[in-house]
Parts: sequence; structure tokens; C-alpha cells
Amino acid sequence: MTAPLASRLSPHRALRAGRFILSLSRPLIMGVVNITPDSFSDGGKFLDRRAATEHARRLVEEGADILDIGGESSRPGAQPVALEAERSRVLPVLENIVGLGVPVSVDTCKPELMREAVSAGASMINDILGLRAAGALQAAAAGDAAVCIMHMQGEPRTMQVLPTYGDVVLEIREFLLERAHAAQAAGIAPQRIVIDPGFGFGKSTEHNLMLIRNLDALAAQGYPVLAGLSRKSLFGKIVGRAVAERMPASVAAAILAVQRGAAIVRVHDVGATRDALLVMRAVESGSVETGEEL
Repeated sequence: MTAPLASRLSPHRALRAGRFILSLSRPLIMGVVNITPDSFSDGGKFLDRRAATEHARRLVEEGADILDIGGESSRPGAQPVALEAERSRVLPVLENIVGLGVPVSVDTCKPELMREAVSAGASMINDILGLRAAGALQAAAAGDAAVCIMHMQGEPRTMQVLPTYGDVVLEIREFLLERAHAAQAAGIAPQRIVIDPGFGFGKSTEHNLMLIRNLDALAAQGYPVLAGLSRKSLFGKIVGRAVAERMPASVAAAILAVQRGAAIVRVHDVGATRDALLVMRAVESGSVETGEEL
């Protein structure tokens, strides 16, 4: 029998993210806004400032609890982006959407942009390098934003060439705990820390499946777990569909992740994910808490 939802979420009952205190009594939905020309799913669609802003508004209307904006693609094979280019993509959109009523996360590994984004109103830093760049820990500690620490083997240009682990769950758990402890030593309160196993970042199909099955082992470490599975190539291999056709598979993965302890799911398809989570919660609780009857 699946454990009740409340028992699967982080023992930290709330996440501190800048001016926001986010309850973890239910799973949170992070909506993706890629301000890039080359992201694997929607590269180029929201490179224009107005298009990105309107997309962010739609995601909030659909039920996003957090918005995650990024100006540098981290898809396999992606090339690095200079600070100035990333800054020019991210900060104008951030300025437009910080007033939408939900926390805005900035997906970056550059300490300079971390500081600038937090000064401009960002409530979370989402770092695929796990705050390992020189000065990143200090930049994150200087403000009051939440931090999402992700695991990646290698770097985007080469991470999928031949990812290798002895015990993928154990190694990633140890890495994330080490980085979380380093963050705390730098002055970042544990209530501000989220961990992310980094699905697809230096992992084979088998590694990803193993991590999904054992996500509870990460959730048991006491930090909220973020699962970013939306539209990943894993599902192309499983269901044989192109990126734009992976919404049903991605929603199923979000449900599986939450059932195994994920506190936050990072998704492109916010509305569909919200509906699926509402059904899951209604079945588990035996009552309807939110939503509209059709």
C-alpha cells in the first residue's frame, strides 16, 4: 500500500524562499520558463521578453506554485553561455514576473547572476552544478533565497557520453548530502535547501529508472526533493514519442515521483500535472479539497 502523502513529504514542513514561506504539506509545482534558443523542449519559443512573460503568467494561472526561469540551456551537448548573454535574457523577464504572486527561481550556475537575480527579486537559486562554482556558496548565502542543489555527473557537453556509477542511488545521495552540508556551513539555513538528483544529467536510462524507484531514499535525508522529469529523453525511449508528445508520460512520472517522496515537481505542463495531483490527493484523502466539479 502506498504511504499517505503527508508521511512522504520532507520533515521540514515549509521551505523558506526569500519573502515566501512555502508549505510542504502538499507537492508543489514548479513551472518551466526557458529563455533560450536551444533548450531541448521549447528552445526559442520564449526567447522574446514579452513571450516569456506571457508564458509565465499562463503557468501561474494553470496552477504553478513556483516559476523557474533560465537563460542557459543545460540539455546534453549544450554549449556554455557568456554571463552578459545570460544576464540579458534573464533579468528583464525576472523584472516582469516577480510581481505575479509566486516565488521566481533562477536557473543559473554563475555566482554573479545569482547575486543580481536575488537583488532583483528572485526567491530561489536553481543550480545544476550544486553550488560548486567558485563563489557560488557565498553568493547564495549572501541573500535569503532558497537554493536547489542538483547532481550532475560531468558537464552538459559530455555528460551523456558514458555515465558510470557503482551504486547510483548511494553516490548521488552522498553527493547531495555533502553539498547540503557545505551550504549550511556557508550560512544557508537548512529550511532554504532543496535537493535534486538531476534526472538525465549524466545518467543512463537504467540510472534514471533506479533513481525514480528509490527517490524515497533521498527524501528520507530530511531535505525537500525536487524531481525534474518533464519531457526527458527517458520517456522518448519508453513510449517512443517526440518531445512535444511526452506530456502524458511526464505527468505519470510526476505522480510516481510524488508517491516516492518528491516535494516539488519541475514541469512544462503545469495544468495537466495539477489536475493529476488533485486526483491523487482526492483518492488518498477520500475528499475533494480544491478544484471545481465538472
